[in-house]
Amino acid sequence: MARGRGDKEDAEKYSGLLKLVQILSFLVVFVAGIIIGLATSAHMNTYFSSQAQLFSTSTVTSFKVSNSKDNCSQTRTPPCSELDCLSMNVFLHPTNLTHKLSDDELFWRASLTPYRKEYPFPRVPKVAFMFLTRGPLPFMPLWERFFKDHEKYFSIYLHTPPDYHLNTSIDSPFYGRQIPSQRVEWGTVSLAGAERRLLANALLDFSNERFVLLSESCIPVYNFQTVYKYLIGSSYSFVESYDDPTRYGRGRYNRKMLPHIKLYQWRKGSQWFEMQRSVATYIVSDTKYYDLFKKYCKPACYPDEHYIPTFLNMFHGSMNANRTVTWVNWSMGGPHPAMHEGVNVTAGFIQAIRNNGTLCAYNAEQTSVCYLFARKFAPSALEPLLNLSSTVMNF
Repeated sequence: MARGRGDKEDAEKYSGLLKLVQILSFLVVFVAGIIIGLATSAHMNTYFSSQAQLFSTSTVTSFKVSNSKDNCSQTRTPPCSELDCLSMNVFLHPTNLTHKLSDDELFWRASLTPYRKEYPFPRVPKVAFMFLTRGPLPFMPLWERFFKDHEKYFSIYLHTPPDYHLNTSIDSPFYGRQIPSQRVEWGTVSLAGAERRLLANALLDFSNERFVLLSESCIPVYNFQTVYKYLIGSSYSFVESYDDPTRYGRGRYNRKMLPHIKLYQWRKGSQWFEMQRSVATYIVSDTKYYDLFKKYCKPACYPDEHYIPTFLNMFHGSMNANRTVTWVNWSMGGPHPAMHEGVNVTAGFIQAIRNNGTLCAYNAEQTSVCYLFARKFAPSALEPLLNLSSTVMNF
């Protein structure tokens, strides 16, 4: 009996000690949790404070750097805090032509086409005048006179050598109209690439409806009102595309393009085109056939004379008038057309270009107005052209 009572007392003492140990253990864990929580909280506050300071400093620094680089754009664009960068106007009518898009990114962006036919804004269709130049524009004073007082109805895009800067006044319609460009070599696919680059940049403005390619030696032979009405009113594009059975046409075809391009589909035409918006979109959306020309159409195959004429013939021939609206004189023979100096420029010469006695198709009718532009003219022709612009060309 005595031993049983002792065992019971020992068990009660052991039970009490166990409860005390449990309570002490709970307190230790609780206090440790508080200490860890406080330490973690302090560390996080320090981290986020330093990150906020870093972000604030880098934002201010980058803003200062971006505003110090005047060569990024010829007209300074306000930051998004001052300009609604997601507004319809900025999306539809980009005012700053400077961007850092690659060609693939640019062509993808330019190929976007809305399914809705109606526009959610009062759209005035414009003509995009795209100048593919080797540098200076000797006939800029003539073009400025041509464009005067018609700002609502046209856009200008310049593809020049990358390191060339066009020197012009801020009041000129050519001011700030150079697009990001790449080097171009005559007779190579880079010419066709430059044409697509001009089209893509012009397509970013949803008001541009017609697209005409010009060089630094091109001039207008009619006034702006006549040109605008002619192009906007046309149901077709003006891309010369014909089958040339000689070695200068079919002779340039490469059988390695089979089976994608067959000989009977091969076409030739003038580089200086004019086209409607839907056709321009098709051109910049193409990757397959441009890559074929890039790979297999090399001198003496000239992609600028074959790529677009062949592509349109294969897929969009019904949208094309199969003629050019840019007059050129090939009577001298050779790989380049005749160059006209100042002494050649007379009222009779310009009138002969405007109406040479032939007729051409315009929509469903015949017309004597077949050429709106002409080339090639030497810089010496500027002064006589300015003297004739008001009396002969009516601008």
